[in-house]
Amino acid sequence: MLYVLKSEGRTIENIKRRLLENPQIKFVSLVAVDLGNNHTDERIPMHVFLDNVEKFLKEGVQTDGSSVALPIIAEINDAKVDLIPDKDVNWFVDYNYGFIDKATQLPTGTLLIPATLIHNETYCDSRSILKAATTHFETEILSLLKEYPDFSKELDITIDEVEEVVLTTATELEFWVKSPDSRAEENLLSVSQVLKEQYWKRTVGAVRSAMEESLLLLDYYGFDAEMAHKEVGGVPSKLAGSNKFSHVMEQLEIDWKFSTAIQTADHELFARDIITDCFSRHGLDVTFKAKPIEGVAGSGEHHHIGAALKLKNGKTVNLFSPLEMDKHFLNRAGYGAIMGLLRNYDVINPFVTASNDAFNRLKPGFEAPVCVVTSLGHSPENPSRNRTVLAGLVRDMTTPLATRFELRAPNPLTNTYLCTAAVYQGMLHGIKAVITSGKSLEEIENNFNKKAGEEAFYLDTDRMYRSEEDVFEDYSEEERDLLFGAPPKTVWENIKRLKTANGKLEILKAGNVFTDRILASYIAAIQSNWTFELENRILIENMDLIRETVKIHEQDAFDLDVVNWESIQSLRTVLMKDSMTKKSLFTKIIHAIQDEDYDLVSELQVEMHNDISKLKRLYANYKRNLF
Repeated sequence: MLYVLKSEGRTIENIKRRLLENPQIKFVSLVAVDLGNNHTDERIPMHVFLDNVEKFLKEGVQTDGSSVALPIIAEINDAKVDLIPDKDVNWFVDYNYGFIDKATQLPTGTLLIPATLIHNETYCDSRSILKAATTHFETEILSLLKEYPDFSKELDITIDEVEEVVLTTATELEFWVKSPDSRAEENLLSVSQVLKEQYWKRTVGAVRSAMEESLLLLDYYGFDAEMAHKEVGGVPSKLAGSNKFSHVMEQLEIDWKFSTAIQTADHELFARDIITDCFSRHGLDVTFKAKPIEGVAGSGEHHHIGAALKLKNGKTVNLFSPLEMDKHFLNRAGYGAIMGLLRNYDVINPFVTASNDAFNRLKPGFEAPVCVVTSLGHSPENPSRNRTVLAGLVRDMTTPLATRFELRAPNPLTNTYLCTAAVYQGMLHGIKAVITSGKSLEEIENNFNKKAGEEAFYLDTDRMYRSEEDVFEDYSEEERDLLFGAPPKTVWENIKRLKTANGKLEILKAGNVFTDRILASYIAAIQSNWTFELENRILIENMDLIRETVKIHEQDAFDLDVVNWESIQSLRTVLMKDSMTKKSLFTKIIHAIQDEDYDLVSELQVEMHNDISKLKRLYANYKRNLF
């Protein structure tokens, strides 16, 4: 079966020939990603596509604003949006294994063509923003190499040797898999996690079959799968007889090879669907939520960010690696990149962490990367991996091309297109500042290693940007907030930082990558999602939880049981029960949303989360003392 139509050498004639050779492919779908991280999906009969392939690829199809999340841009009175096929990336075939084509006896396929969204002749989708960011990065780096010969010399090249700048990225996809309708007690999951009963353990039954099939499928699609394994979360499944397992509740990770920035984002988008469908065929549910289970490790999706120069002679030069790997961690561009990422993270973070679910994961503990700080290693000869920092340096002494940064904050539902675009915009700002400063590598290194309170080029005086320590064990919460900045706790806090960033917004807007209209639309989208989910999902789920938290002791209970229950009942009342004179916390949140008092909504949301966590602990202690 045909799984992928690669971009290299793809012509109109080649497209027609390959599709006619695979009559099981019955449909075409244009896949665009809006600013809300939703991707489009439709079924266009293949004959419509084949009747005039050239016109279809040029003009695409039309839709309206109700089909995509583009607030402010595609409003109800100006809703026409064009979906235009992206001819520069790979196209994939999505097979429906539940619908077998009678003529070929093969699964019915749909050709998925990544697409861009155009409104009033202006690109307005996530893919277009990332493409603009990569183009801007390349243009500016080539300009710096030409204008500053010392930059080229540091890379041991000349500008005349450079053919192009290549941005290379990779993601690590974590997810939870379970039997339908299965629920596991949080304390059992927590105990299993502490005992490391699941981490890198052997998979069994349907989980093993689905994981192995997923790896093979990813290879068929040209992803170059590299590894799959159990992650830290989960509990052992139970053998139900006949080699069938029930009560599956496990966390997995699947990785594949790096690619260009835009292709990596496409790979991740399609991989989620491939994996979901594959596990579904084996009777298992998959969730890519960042924190599907409170009190247990969430699912991250570490983003590996690199940059290289492709030379005309076919060689590749890493943009961040020093010529002397045993003497320096990075070259000046590498230091500039990490400085730009950390210094400008206030305006990058809203594209990394943009949902209630994402913030549930980013809380101190469980190695959550909430501190805006990096780790380079204890020495250039001794690369280390500090799992407590936001972004770490990954390097291999024998392979300079491997030098890159690992951003640990993204999750599986992060908009990889927008996140990657924002990261490269921030990195480019730092690189330009370093290269144009004329400072030596040693001077840049000393500036980067500054302590809080020390003045330094480019970086903020009151901040510290590097730590080789465990930031959760070796610093108190007060010290972390003072040294690295207090992390935002809600979507609204992130939005406020983006709105008040002043000059830093120009970093995102450089090269016309994030326009004022795009930024306004994105803020409107995540703000709307934040309050709507809070009122219509999170509050409802918490109400159900409170209703399930019921008194279970008998009349002859001990005094401790009575006291425990009174504490629980008091907290239940504070959270949910209104009186004639006093409103519950839930009602206060609803009223604050209605009044558009988002500062209060944010404050009350944090209070609610803390109280719900306390309620769970109290109820667990209460039940523990009962027969």
